[in-house]
Amino acid sequence: MRFMILVKSDERTEAGDLGEEREYAEMGKFNEELVKAGVMLAGEGLHPSSKGARVRFDGEARVVMEGPFPGPKDLVAGFWLWKVDSLQEAIDWLKRAPFDGGTEVEIRQVMEAEDFGEVLTPELREQEKRLRAQTDTLRKAS
Repeated sequence: MRFMILVKSDERTEAGDLGEEREYAEMGKFNEELVKAGVMLAGEGLHPSSKGARVRFDGEARVVMEGPFPGPKDLVAGFWLWKVDSLQEAIDWLKRAPFDGGTEVEIRQVMEAEDFGEVLTPELREQEKRLRAQTDTLRKAS
C-alpha cells in the first residue's frame, strides 16, 4: 500500500520561513530511517503558495489564480510518499516524525489500479502500466 503524507502549511511556511538547521538535521535523520526501512518512496518540501498558481476548470474555461492563497492550514507545505503495509503502520511511522508546535499532517492512501474495478478497462490498465514504467525510467535517470 502506498500512502501520501501531507504536511500542512502554517503562517511560518507560507511566509517562506525555512526554519533552523537543527530542524533539517532532525528531519534528515528521520528520512534516513524511512529510506533504510524501505518505506520512503519520495519526499519534498514545497515553496509557499505565493510562488504558485491554481487553475479552475469550468467547461471550456480555464481560470488561472496566482498565489498566495488564503487559509494556510488548508494548504500543503510538503509531502512524503511511503510504501507500508497498512494505515496503522503509516500512523506509527508518522508519530516518530520530528514535528512540534501544532504541525498538522494528513495521511491519505494512494489509489491503485485495482481500486478502480471495472471502470479501468483492460486497455486503460495497460496504458497505466506502460505510463508507470515510463515514469519509473525517468525517475531512475534523474
